[in-house]
Amino acid sequence: MKSLETHLRAQRAAGVKSLVPYFMAGLTPDWVQHVHAAVAGGASAVEIGLPFSDPMIDGVVIQEAGLRSLASGTTFDTTCSALGDQELAVPLVAMTYYNIFHHYGLRASARRLQDAGISGTIVPDLSVEEAEPWREACHDGDVSTVFLVAPSTPPERVIRIVAMSEGFVYASARMAVTGQAETVGDAPDVVARVRDACDLPVLAGIGIATPALAHEAAQSADGVIVGTALVRRILDGASPLDTERAVAEFRRALA
Repeated sequence: MKSLETHLRAQRAAGVKSLVPYFMAGLTPDWVQHVHAAVAGGASAVEIGLPFSDPMIDGVVIQEAGLRSLASGTTFDTTCSALGDQELAVPLVAMTYYNIFHHYGLRASARRLQDAGISGTIVPDLSVEEAEPWREACHDGDVSTVFLVAPSTPPERVIRIVAMSEGFVYASARMAVTGQAETVGDAPDVVARVRDACDLPVLAGIGIATPALAHEAAQSADGVIVGTALVRRILDGASPLDTERAVAEFRRALA
């Protein structure tokens, strides 16, 4: 079992709901300080977005953050270099698109991630049918491949997805791109279907925009992923201290 899953299983065993905030690498000069602030605010792990020119699951806020990041010169290498210099008490999970790893080289990418202290990846455009080369490249290192289950995923495909997933399963709360919403959508149903198929930790995301929604989603899930709500604040000028306070508010809601 790789370290990401060990960490999240330990949180679940201790009765702690996992909180995974998302940040776009390179969005601001002090973006790494926002990561540290999230840990100080109570994050269980941190999801790091690697900007890509043609995202498929990112909503308008994350797209804006990605474009700003790319314009500032952010790359896979600059992100890994920045994170490799840090000491963080929680796992890091990279979220990006397969073209980045394919272009860089699969084994080289897996090594680069591990050297940077990143122990998991979420690659939304990588299907289970095409995932084996990437999983094989990560096999000998401590890099987990996390897959998503959507509200539309048929039961037989849920079984196939969770069998391939490592670390945790990402339960998508809605058939939509990332963004803010007013309800938890289909999160409870998706989580229930994942639980019927496996014992991996299950984290709900997509539209978890407020502490109240995080609390509601965590009644069924082992934790939540919060992205757009935090990235929007940073786009609007939030400081790392503001981020720490925002993450702490989500943490209190999950207590």
